[in-house]
Amino acid sequence: MRKNFATSPLILLLLCSALFSLEPDEILIIANKSCGESLAIAQYYCAKRGVPADNILTLPLGSELIDTITRTDYDKQLAEPIREKLLTPGAGKQIRCLLTTYGVPIKVEGRGPLEGQEEKLNQLQKSAEQEKTELEKLKQDSSAESAEQQKKINAKLAQFQSEIDRITGKETGASVDSELSMVLFGNYELYRWRPNILKNNALYLSLNTLMVCRLDGPAEGIVKGLIDKATAAEKTGLQGIAYIDSRGIAADRNLYSAGYFDQSLRDLAALIRLRTNIGIQEERTENLFAAGECPRTAIYCGWYSLRKYIDAFDFVDGAIGYHISSLEAVELRNADSSQWCPAMLKDGITATLGAVAEPYLHSFPEPKTFFQELLNGHCLVEAFYRTQPFNSWQLVLIGDPLYRPFKHSGR
Repeated sequence: MRKNFATSPLILLLLCSALFSLEPDEILIIANKSCGESLAIAQYYCAKRGVPADNILTLPLGSELIDTITRTDYDKQLAEPIREKLLTPGAGKQIRCLLTTYGVPIKVEGRGPLEGQEEKLNQLQKSAEQEKTELEKLKQDSSAESAEQQKKINAKLAQFQSEIDRITGKETGASVDSELSMVLFGNYELYRWRPNILKNNALYLSLNTLMVCRLDGPAEGIVKGLIDKATAAEKTGLQGIAYIDSRGIAADRNLYSAGYFDQSLRDLAALIRLRTNIGIQEERTENLFAAGECPRTAIYCGWYSLRKYIDAFDFVDGAIGYHISSLEAVELRNADSSQWCPAMLKDGITATLGAVAEPYLHSFPEPKTFFQELLNGHCLVEAFYRTQPFNSWQLVLIGDPLYRPFKHSGR
């Protein structure tokens, strides 16, 4: 008798996903030719992870460390040579991931005003002023009809302001890494963000979008430690305690609302209990974990303390986590910074992420889904690009892109 075995869609998905896992020879490392530490980190990563030495692209980015690069210099010194390298025939296996290093700028400035849009800009500004005048008149009337008219005018004003901002170049800066995700797209609009095509894309079916990760931090030793701690944790398995800091906000089904993210943090705690043997400690009030309160930290996720790191954590090798807050990666190389990313790196975390400018809440990976991708066995950079909504925007991922904290318990 012949038996037919049906394979579930989930198993097929996991098998296909495993086949498309990132390999060392699919990583192109970007190093600053003028910075000895940058070159040393690139070479160290190749030796530790088996990345071919030919996969290091050295660019003359200056001997003085700079965090921010102009849009013009970004195009000429970073985007153009990287694009040329990637598009050179016979350059080897297709590159799917860029790895920037200490010495490569972190943030790219905005593009400036659009040319030839002066007349349109003047008209938009005049129209906005007229609507504001009408709005002030309506505020003197407390009727329901007036309230409805005010709502419509406010919606119009928001549209006008968005178009004015687009023309004047407001919110056109980004993290270098997020911009590099789209280096193969040619010309695309620089205003706020672009959708991340790899989000929820099981087979990574976008030949243009690149995954980008960064080996960076307050010092060369700290950066090399990210590699050492990741490889050590992969051998033993990630062990320790997960600390999840929600705020007691009522659940909200509106995507990316405060209540939605707070519930995602609580769901993350439940997921870790279900899928791992890692212990869990939760803080479900507006308080944060206090200084020294979190020994053996393996996982951390929480909010909200803007640019004010709380030294609560004793991070184990392989620890991964992030703080949901604006502007936590602006001073990535400052060992004395109170921002969460540099402070956590200094304190020993192995992988984290943060923003170089105001990203807005909806730009962060949802906590539950990000860590779920890691629990499914994906590496750090895959988990990030499968869950973060936008490219050409403000987030930066710091750590070893190949790091799999749950490589033995995933797919």
